Amino acid sequence: MYRPAKSSETDHETLIGMMRRIGVATLVTPTPEGIHATQVPVLIREDNGRGMILAAHVARANPHWRGGASTQSLAIFQGPHAYMSPQWYPSKQESGKVVPTWLYVSIHAHGRLTAIEDASWLKQQIEELTNVHEAGRETPWKVSDAPESYIASLSRGIVGLEFAVERLEATWKLNEEENLADLDGTQRGLEAGGPAAIELAEEIARRKLL
Repeated sequence: MYRPAKSSETDHETLIGMMRRIGVATLVTPTPEGIHATQVPVLIREDNGRGMILAAHVARANPHWRGGASTQSLAIFQGPHAYMSPQWYPSKQESGKVVPTWLYVSIHAHGRLTAIEDASWLKQQIEELTNVHEAGRETPWKVSDAPESYIASLSRGIVGLEFAVERLEATWKLNEEENLADLDGTQRGLEAGGPAAIELAEEIARRKLL
């Protein structure tokens, strides 16, 4: 990952918090047959004995689970991203020497995949994943709301994955290389945009306080 010094994010809690907010990763694994890439919802677990584990599952018909253990894999967490207009820069009026860019947050986890077919592990995985994403709803749906035989049947069609994280890299590309006036202009421009742009504006405000 290309990480200019001012865009690099290394704070562990910040990285974990953003990964959990994103909630989904693209798993990329090179194999002799080619590159497998699969987007999966993940749970981030921190185990004192094993380090950070990303827990996920894929369809049994997806060949990705069969070839992951023998090679390094990458899990890409794509955070909020948005177009940035040069109109937001005060310096546009002074020199005109401005161009647009794309602002984004991205986290890369490097590690290895292990396939898991244990029924109790899969049950815990789908229940925990469901509970995380149903939390906050007025009437949360639970796995137990569906017939047990139906869930058991569907579970036979999936395989669990544990991704043992060996290294994290992250870029918060938020125009931090610009002067303060242009950075303030970037923040104000983003605040007038959609949800992803607003989230980027909040990240700029947070990093100004560091």
